Amino acid sequence: MNDLERDIIREILNIGLARAADSFAAIAQERVLLEVPSLELVRAGDILKLISSYQSSHVAIQSDIKGDFNGTTLMFFSGQHVQRLSKVCLRMDVSDDLQINEMQESLLLEISNIITGALVTQLANILKAKIYGAPPRAATHGNLAHSLDSLLETHPKMQPLIFSVITQFSDQNSNVELPLMLFFDRETFDKILTIIRTYDLPGNGLPA
Repeated sequence: MNDLERDIIREILNIGLARAADSFAAIAQERVLLEVPSLELVRAGDILKLISSYQSSHVAIQSDIKGDFNGTTLMFFSGQHVQRLSKVCLRMDVSDDLQINEMQESLLLEISNIITGALVTQLANILKAKIYGAPPRAATHGNLAHSLDSLLETHPKMQPLIFSVITQFSDQNSNVELPLMLFFDRETFDKILTIIRTYDLPGNGLPA
């Protein structure tokens, strides 16, 4: 992957994530700021360490991407997100801890489903791929890192490509980061690069 190909992938992600951010803003009834995604190849062990660092302070929601591509999205909701979304969407006044009830869990699952769906739809349209997001599942019970470790062992050739994205849920008083991680296996990464290299633009750019 050369620098231009990296930039193209980043721009494709920007387009998909912009739609996802709009969907989240509509749900949260607040302005959402989206940082430009970073793009890096990360070893499986480093992924698990990063995920573990988030687990202690966030509620994790996982959704797999299936079809032509094989990947996973992880969304991490902080206690402040849970508190704000519970108030806006459920009319519930709760504290900002991570102890959530069944209604709150269902809400986070639905939000993750909408955001992942918006992202996947855009990626499918741009890359002309048949992909879809599987129903999300909460990772509040058990060890998420262990779950992904099992996934990586099932696919020993997986050297995941991490699309590290941080969105900011903004209100009048504070900015709260909403980490969204997206990663694909090596076979999927090869497919994406093959698609990009068919673009007939100077130096390989996005199709008109």
